[in-house]
Amino acid sequence: MHFSSPKMVCETKIVADEHDAIPGTKKESIMWSSPQSSAALNPAEDKDVRKDAVFIREFERGDHVEVRRIFYEGIMERIPNTAFRGLRQQPKTQFLYALLTLMCFVVTKSVTLTCCAPFILMGARYYYSRKVIHSYLDCALHTDMADIEAYYMKPTGSCFWVAVLEGRVVGIVAAQGCEDDNTVELRRMSVDSRYRGKGIAKALGRRVLEFAVRNNYAAVVLGTTAVKLAAHKLYESLGFRRTGRSEDYRLPGMNRSPLERLFFQIRYSRYRLQLREE
Repeated sequence: MHFSSPKMVCETKIVADEHDAIPGTKKESIMWSSPQSSAALNPAEDKDVRKDAVFIREFERGDHVEVRRIFYEGIMERIPNTAFRGLRQQPKTQFLYALLTLMCFVVTKSVTLTCCAPFILMGARYYYSRKVIHSYLDCALHTDMADIEAYYMKPTGSCFWVAVLEGRVVGIVAAQGCEDDNTVELRRMSVDSRYRGKGIAKALGRRVLEFAVRNNYAAVVLGTTAVKLAAHKLYESLGFRRTGRSEDYRLPGMNRSPLERLFFQIRYSRYRLQLREE
């Protein structure tokens, strides 16, 4: 376990009940209320706050089914996002597909086939996105997401949390410590699609930052292939800064065949939040 350090570059604050345990123990939990409910001024309104409160606590064995469901559904959303929305971020690929469409007309002289070419290309992108992401899911669900306790709860300097609303697990996040460079990696963050827009993801992110500060890590790092701008804005709002970007990232499960290279491209961004000077 790490110990606190006097030199802090960044301060992170999470509103918690005073009886909450220090991070790293197995009894800790944090309560967070949505902005709409935080202005309660009387007992009746306070009941509404408690009803709408999200509790962030450490993972328990009984959470496993819901945790895997949230993770699975969150990753599956990336299939259409990567296949279609991700193309907007790839001007070279757009040019290549336009060239292939033009070549189709030159070779076939068929307007019908040429008009069908973009749809064929998009269909191929969807097929390969589904194929690669399913392989990635299979890998994740048979490694750390198959035994969360062994990967995150037992090792020193790592942890896994769930966000609970009205008794239901609605969000997940993990922290995995790395002793070599004294950093902790934010991993597996996902929120049930039915409960987004309530600030749950931000509260989960802050939970990891608090864990890192109290356990004396020098920085929090993360890597993401998220296509949606909202995900990147979330990390920036938490204080992360992008430190690198790769246009040729290889997900677990990729075989890098010529067709896969043609129809599946993904952008990988690295972020870092420096907490204290080494």
